[in-house]
Order: sequence, then C-alpha cells, then structure tokens
Amino acid sequence: MSGVRRLGARWRRRRPLRTRLALAASAAVALVAVGVCAAAFFVIRHELLHQLDLSLTQSATRVVQENRGEGPQIIAGECRFLSAPACAQVVPADPAADPEAAYLLPVSAPVREVAAGTRAPYFSNVTRFGQSLRMLTTPFGDGRALQVALRADPVEKGVRQAAVLLAAVGGAGVLLAGLLGYAVSRTGLAPVARLTSTAERIAATRDPRHRIELPPGPPGRQDEVTRLAASFNTMLGELEQSVSAQRRLVADASHELRTPLTALRTNAELLARADRLTPAQRERASGALGRQIREVTGLVNDLIELARDEEPLPLVEEVRIAELAEHTVAMARTHWPRLRFELEIGPGAAEAVRPGVPARLARLLTNLLDNAAKFSPPDAPVEVGLTAYGGGGGLELTVRDHGPGIAPEDLPYVFDRFYRAEAARALPGSGLGLAMARQIARAHGAELTASVAPGGGALFTVVFGGEGP
Repeated sequence: MSGVRRLGARWRRRRPLRTRLALAASAAVALVAVGVCAAAFFVIRHELLHQLDLSLTQSATRVVQENRGEGPQIIAGECRFLSAPACAQVVPADPAADPEAAYLLPVSAPVREVAAGTRAPYFSNVTRFGQSLRMLTTPFGDGRALQVALRADPVEKGVRQAAVLLAAVGGAGVLLAGLLGYAVSRTGLAPVARLTSTAERIAATRDPRHRIELPPGPPGRQDEVTRLAASFNTMLGELEQSVSAQRRLVADASHELRTPLTALRTNAELLARADRLTPAQRERASGALGRQIREVTGLVNDLIELARDEEPLPLVEEVRIAELAEHTVAMARTHWPRLRFELEIGPGAAEAVRPGVPARLARLLTNLLDNAAKFSPPDAPVEVGLTAYGGGGGLELTVRDHGPGIAPEDLPYVFDRFYRAEAARALPGSGLGLAMARQIARAHGAELTASVAPGGGALFTVVFGGEGP
C-alpha cells in the first residue's frame, strides 16, 4: 500500500500542474456526470417497475371484484400476448383442494402461506411461455390466494434502452468534462504560465526589467492568480531597483577608488626608488602615502557600513539620546578645534531614550557634524538642538551650519551615495557620509531630512517617532 502511495506521489511530482489540474477538474465533472446518469437510471427503473406493479394491483382488484365467490381455478391465461389482460388464478392454502387442471403460473410454498394468511402479499419475477412475467400474489379470502401476472419484457426493454441512453449521455459528459478540464486549466493557469515564462527569461538573461502582462480590470477585483502575478511584478521592480543600486554602487566605488589607488601606486613606486630622492622628497611622499592609505581605508569602511542594511540585534540597547549628543559634540570639538559647536537640549528631551546601537547612532550624528564643519566659516557656530514634541515622546535632533547652504538643484540628491555638490568637490570626503547617516536613521525607525536653514546654511533634521523602531 505504501508503494502505491509512493508511486502516486512520484507521478504527481513528474506531471505539470496544468495536467494535474485538468485531470482533477475532469475527474470531478466526470464523477458528477456519471453519478447523475446512474441516479437517473435507478429512478427510471424504479418508476417503470412501479407502474407495472400498479397495473398488477389494479388487475388483482378487478379480478377480486368479478370473481369473489369462485373457488380455486384459472381465471385468465392469455398474458403471453402484450394486448391480452393479465393472467390470473386462485390457489387454495391446501394442495388437496387444487383443481384438476394444471396451474398456468408457478405455485410455491410462499403462495400457500399467503393463502393461509401467514405471509404478506408480494411481487416476484417468473418465466412462462418463453416470456418474463411480473407476478403479484395477494390474499383472495377464505384460505385462498390470487396470483396475477403481466409480461415484463416491455419494462425490461425500456430499462435497457434507458441504460444505453444514459450510458451514452454519461460518456458524452465524461468527454465534455475532459475538454472543460483542459480549458479550465489552460485559462486558469495562463497567468502562472506567464509568470513561469518570465521567471525563466529572467534566469536566462539576468535582466529583471521583464514584467508579467496582467489582464485589464480594476485592482480590487483581481483573482488570486492575477494578484500573485502583480506581486511578482512588484518583486521584480524591487529587484530591478536593487540591482540598479548595486551596479551604481559598484560603478561609483570603482570611480572613487581609482584616483586614490593611482596615487597610492605612484607614491609607492616613488618610494621604491628612495635612493634617488632627497630626504624632504621622501618625507613628502611618505606623508602622502599615509594620507592616501587612510583615505582608501575610510572609503572601504564606509562601503562596508553601507552594505549592511540592518543593525545587529545583540547590540541594541536603550540609548539616552541627550547623553549621546553631548558625547558626540564633545568629540567634534576635539576634532574641529577651530569651530564652535553649540548644543541645546529642550525640556523633556534630557531623559528621553530610544532602542538602538549607541555606536551607530553616534556615527550618524558624527557624520552630520563633520558635514556641517566642512562648510562652516570659522566665526560661525554649528548649532545642535534636541527637542521633544507631541504627547507620545517624539524626539527631533537638528544640526545646522551657517555655510553656503544647499543649492535647490542639489537638495534631492544630498543623500545619494557618492554624490558631491559642485561646491564640495574640492573638500575632503568620499560622498558617503550623508548616505550612511540616512541608512542608520532608517534602521533605527527615524527619518533624516535636509533643508535650507532660515537665514542661510544647511539644516539636517532627524525625527525619532514616539515608539521607537
């Protein structure tokens, strides 16, 4: 039995879904058609036999009314002909009272029991005169039984004809079920076939720009398969964006690394011929090599940070944002001693905490402070503010500088990887700091935005929701 189940499971795995669906739909419709035909056959057979039994009952009633006082005898015997009335005979309970003439219909022990009143009337099938007869045996009174018989071959012929007709109808139903099952599977699985074809095309070409063609109609009235195809298209769109972003990141990283790597190679080759250089030249080449190594190392570290989409869960803890801001601003003052950093913490913000990774949140604020420090003039402060808003414990962290600000044409792209405005291309940096800051903010359930500050300068705002990430 287990071998049969394994064979059936192996057969199902090897057959396409369309074939299995067609077979299942065809089998269901075929079973219904065969069941209806079988039920119709038994109903027709029952009705035909019931009509014959009703005729026998009427004939028996008429014979009883016309021959109530008669003794055992053969009353009518022409039932061999279709147009003749029913054969009828009266049989006594005691065989000794039988008439001298032989009975036309068979007389058995149950007939004597009906005559004696110990058995209920019954119908039976007999054969006489080379014909099939339907016979009713019923009490006649005074220890006698009445037997009435009619030819049953017309009913049997009608039953056979009904069987042949219903068999033909059932066969046609099975054939129609097969056609309908194929049509249903072909129509119902058409979106799945298109989905499979698109997936295979993407696997062969590695091009996620392909889409599945969806049938027209309102979005709210789509069936499950169409919604699956729409979801697949959405997934392809996300995949296309991811692949495009990956390719753009690789291209931008290659472009950004080309210059420092070329300089590294040049200085390394120069230092390889140190015997031809003066001490001052060797010192300058060695310093340039160190700066370029640090620049490449920082760029690679930034790329590694950007490649990580999620924060490590084991490092998440409750972070007091005010303390984090104080520590980060103090570090910025050490790193940029010529600039003035001002921190203002509003009422209700000093005790506010958010779940997160402290080092990553510190990196977010450090990147914003470094960006502000690059563009701030020496006599203007970098203003950092932390305020609470709303009744749900929301926090807003702002970093403002008093530099040239952000040009309107650059504002939509300041958080793009490797994007550097025209005014920033002469300054040190890789163009990854703001992109990393936005990624860290979103990983902590916050949103980082950039705008032009009133009175000039750039304003960066980090908004933490009331419930944290």
